[in-house]
Amino acid sequence: MARTAEVERSTRETRISAKIELDGTGEYDIDTGIAFFDHMLTLFAVHGFFDLRIQAKGDIDVDFHHTIEDVGIVLGDVIGRALEDKKGIIRYGLAETPMDEALCRATVDLSGRPFLVYDLPRGLEPETGFSPRLAKEFFRALVNAVGMNLHIRVPYGENNHHITESIFKSVGRAMDQATAFDPRISGVQSSKGTL
Repeated sequence: MARTAEVERSTRETRISAKIELDGTGEYDIDTGIAFFDHMLTLFAVHGFFDLRIQAKGDIDVDFHHTIEDVGIVLGDVIGRALEDKKGIIRYGLAETPMDEALCRATVDLSGRPFLVYDLPRGLEPETGFSPRLAKEFFRALVNAVGMNLHIRVPYGENNHHITESIFKSVGRAMDQATAFDPRISGVQSSKGTL
């Protein structure tokens, strides 16, 4: 049975639709109006092996923030729906990914308890457009919508592009692990019996 979901969300600031297949091959069709963000979401899909479609229209002439945050909300919602009751999933994922001088470690727990730790190196170069700090708003929205614990740590890196790319690749890879099935798990992976 395919684990898929589709969601649409409209506000006065954004109009977003998303569809995901968790057990995909990394196919994507992404257009948010923010080219670099599209590139990062593509990396998330490809390295997570998620088939992902996201179409977004937002007030990017005002600021990228609304679109980036709302895409996080919608992507989190669609992932949560595709996971359904979470029976049989590994629940945890960990990935460490280099991108030239930058390294990111992403750790995921699909616990139902949203929490984000987002640790970047100090003294990053000045930011314009989409940046590692703006990406934090996306991940905060994603975490809250999915109901997951996500730790992102970049111990070193100098280039904003490389740092951001290592983050999205790591999170995609960690999510692939966390959403995968383990035949030894018949219910949910929790001593409480629920997530």
